Parts: sequence; structure tokens; C-alpha cells
Amino acid sequence: MIAGGGASSGAAGGPVRHRPVLLREVLSFLTPKDGGCYLDGTFGAGGHTRAILEIANCRVLGLDRDRNAIADGAALAEAMGGRLVLAEERFSNLDQAAEHLGFAPLDGVLLDLGVSSMQLDQPERGFSFRGDGPLDMRMGRSGPTAAEIVNTWPEAELARVFATLGEERRARAVARAIVRAREGKRIERTGELAEIVRRVVRARPDEIDPATRTFQALRLLVNEELQEVALALHAAERVLKPGGRLVVISFHSLEDRIVKTFFTARGKAAAPSRHLPETERAAPTFSFLMKKPAVPSAEEIRENPRARSAKLRAAERTEAAPGRDDPLAPLLAKLPSLDRSARGRRG
Repeated sequence: MIAGGGASSGAAGGPVRHRPVLLREVLSFLTPKDGGCYLDGTFGAGGHTRAILEIANCRVLGLDRDRNAIADGAALAEAMGGRLVLAEERFSNLDQAAEHLGFAPLDGVLLDLGVSSMQLDQPERGFSFRGDGPLDMRMGRSGPTAAEIVNTWPEAELARVFATLGEERRARAVARAIVRAREGKRIERTGELAEIVRRVVRARPDEIDPATRTFQALRLLVNEELQEVALALHAAERVLKPGGRLVVISFHSLEDRIVKTFFTARGKAAAPSRHLPETERAAPTFSFLMKKPAVPSAEEIRENPRARSAKLRAAERTEAAPGRDDPLAPLLAKLPSLDRSARGRRG
């Protein structure tokens, strides 16, 4: 997938040719080998998957919750003569998909987070405000649309979403403007929402569009993207074989914080407990492959501006059993989610 996560990612930019982000780094850390089994949890346009299959005589399971991406990848799957299997599935279920389709245990898992370039460039999907379209934003086919949230959630809840997930400094003003606007008529189009935001959030000519952070926040919420990332990391831990690699590209500060927190917790032995003997301390399930995240070169950013906020982190699975605790629970508990929402109440 292509950038579209962070507020500085140019998430609403115009059409560009698909370019897999940090491709050289992905291949370097994933180290595809002949006979190996790999999983691309965010198939998108298939750029990373194609490169993996070309560099080694291996098999790849490509997952995507967007059925359009899976349908568009059919030609590549056919060209690869059975070495590529595609499935419409959330990457939070990657361990179950790998087991069911005969790919487990895995030699490597790639997660390229964020919204894809193809989704951004299709106005009818409602991700972008550059081209007017229905206010949808769903990567899959289920759950509430962005329009449902914008038109039904209380003002306080909307402000929390924009401030937390969008890092919007004027979150309260944006939420207030939305509530006032919907009293006259429902907000159904991306163009309508963008104009409402622009009336209360000002930006200089060289800054991102004022609506970017609001759209980002809604997209993360509608698709429960941060919760999905957390579940996917645990799933990868369960299905990777010892020596298997987990490579994750993030575009948003909250995404990267989740990945970093998980790797840090799983990359070192658990702290001593007064309730357990020293011999029962949990062993690390991952070993770090890098001290700092890899980022795009200046040349890559020039060629593909949507890559500029990308960060890649990678780790290798140890022989230890999967961890029993959830180091991400405290972080996720602080974030807005569909499950903890006050849906149906008007603010």
C-alpha cells in the first residue's frame, strides 16, 4: 500500500502510479528465500508481493479486506502459476488465514499500513476530498460509514476522535461546526465535509489541506485500523516460525507507536515478578533487526511524495512461545473505537 496515514502524508493527493514504499528495505529485511512461505497482509496493488515472488522461488499469501484489490490481483496470481494465493480477509486474522490455506508456519509477514493509492484515487470510495464522492471511507463492506458517524455521533465524541486520531488542534471547533451543519441537512459528500472543516481550520498555502486531519481521523475510526494493527501483530507472533521475519511499514504516529510498543515489549525478557520464580520469566519472542526505523530516501520521496511519512520496523521471531499478556491494551484503551462509542445519540 501507499502512504495515507499521517497528517503530512498528502492523503488526499491526486492520482499517481502505484509505487511500493521502501521496497528495497522490505526485501532486505524480509529476506525471501526459495521454498519459503510469506504473507502480505496488505496486498493493495501487489507491488511488494510481485517483488517478493520475483526475488525468490517462494509462495505468497496476499490478504486484503478490499475485494477490489483482490479482484485486480487475479492476473498477477495467474501469472505466478500457483505461487500466489489471494484472499479477501482482514490482516488481523492472518494466522487463521495462513492455517486454513496451507501457508503456516510462515517465513515472513509484511504489513504495509495505511490506505492504498487506488482507494485514494477513487472518489466513489470517499477517502479523498480532492474528488467529491459519497462519505464512505470503508475499506471493506461492513460497519458504519463516515457519513453515519459524522451525522449521529455527539459533538464531544467527534471532537475526541479528531483530536486523538487526527491530531487536529482545532478539534472542538471542527466538531461544533459539523453538528451545526447537520442540523440543516445531512452531510453526505466528501466535498461538503471538507468545506465545513476549511471554514474553521485555516492553513498557509504551503501547508496540507485543512481537512486532511479530519479525514484521516474518520478513516482510522471507520476501519478500526489501530485495533486491527494490534491484533495483526499478535497474529504474526503466533504464526511465524523461529527465524521468521515480521516487517511493518507505518505512516501515522499512532500506528508506529503501536508497532514500537509491541516490539519493545516482545523483544526483551519480561520484568521480574515477585509472584513468579526467576526461571518462569517469559522469554523474548522477537529479536530486533534494527535500532531505528528505516525511512524513505530523499530520492524516493521526490518520486513518490506519499511515502514521506513512512517508517519501517522489522524483527525476527525467536523460539519462545507466544506471549500471554497484551502490552498494547493500555494504549488502545485510550483511543476512540466503534465499540466504545455512543452511537445513535445526537450531540
